[in-house]
Amino acid sequence: MRKVVVPTDFSSNAFNALKYACQVFKYERSDFYILHAYAEDVYLQDTVVKRSFLDELKEVTYQRSQQSLQETSVRIQEYSPNPKHKFNLISAFGTLTDEINDLVNTENIDVVVMGTRGETNDRKITFGTNTLQVLKYVQCPVLAIPEQYAYHPPKEMLFPSDYMVPYKRRELKLLSELSGSFRATIHMLYVNPLLKLSLRQEDNMGFLKECLQKAVLTFETTEESDKTIAITKYIVHNDIDMLVMVNSRHSHLEDMLYRSTIDKIGLHIKIPFLVLQNLAR
Repeated sequence: MRKVVVPTDFSSNAFNALKYACQVFKYERSDFYILHAYAEDVYLQDTVVKRSFLDELKEVTYQRSQQSLQETSVRIQEYSPNPKHKFNLISAFGTLTDEINDLVNTENIDVVVMGTRGETNDRKITFGTNTLQVLKYVQCPVLAIPEQYAYHPPKEMLFPSDYMVPYKRRELKLLSELSGSFRATIHMLYVNPLLKLSLRQEDNMGFLKECLQKAVLTFETTEESDKTIAITKYIVHNDIDMLVMVNSRHSHLEDMLYRSTIDKIGLHIKIPFLVLQNLAR
């Protein structure tokens, strides 16, 4: 049973991510948790709210959230009437990252699927504020779907790595099963001008091979010293359908996940982006 959280702010980008989730897991029995965290909707009201009115405003916002979730449920089941899929609707008065992490812990969630940007949809940035927070702090894999991305099967996946990270078997299992469902090729890209691997790197590469047996693996290297340029070129030149990276301390991804860095490097990802969290659960 696949367990998937799909946060929503009821924007078109959020619904597009939900559509992608239904398609990419169409072969699996899946529980979807469509989550709307509405604390910000209450606290960011334009008018000053007295304490006496706060509970009333929370109730009104909750009812509005429930109604929108029901409408979303009807729409997605019309789009994808899959008997293998079950939809759970959750309105929560809390912050998005906290509510997702609570679900991760209580429901043993496998993956979060969300749009790269939400309702504000600022095209000058790669990731919206909520998505950035989820990528950095949620304790399970996150699959971010670009605006208006039209679904097609992820047959070609790019997984850049320096093989220095001791990967987590659970996270790699998700990638293995996903790639197995579509008979995908995972392109392992080593970005380093010093091409010789250490013994640690060789061991981590061996662990990857062991855990990703359902996929076709290719191992390639590039002497391009700038990782962002190397990744971008590889995506373009090899028709990559999904980018996979690992979030761990001192990783290239950690550096990228600071908004100023993303804005500077201009890595505007046009394909789904799967972030594996190198965290114990």
